[in-house]
Amino acid sequence: MKAVFIVFNQSNTSRVEYMLDRLEIRGYTFWEEVQGRGSVDGEPRRGTHTWPEMNSAVITMVEDDKVEELMSKIHNLDNRNKEVGVRAFVWNIEQTV
Repeated sequence: MKAVFIVFNQSNTSRVEYMLDRLEIRGYTFWEEVQGRGSVDGEPRRGTHTWPEMNSAVITMVEDDKVEELMSKIHNLDNRNKEVGVRAFVWNIEQTV
């Protein structure tokens, strides 16, 4: 099992939720207002007058065989509009309760 942490511009919220639904990934935790800045060339997302946009984030636990397809869909979403941006990170899950 893997944890997939996805950070995305709020304008992509419905697209990310749709992607999870289409891949039958039911369980996730959602953060609505996440501040930050991309590590390479991303603009700050701070919810301020200067940097008004905000990000959201989702973490979901998925079976190993779904990770590649999910990451591919996330990559495709990112390629649709590089300036809006979406990033995803995958971690191994050792145990769950």
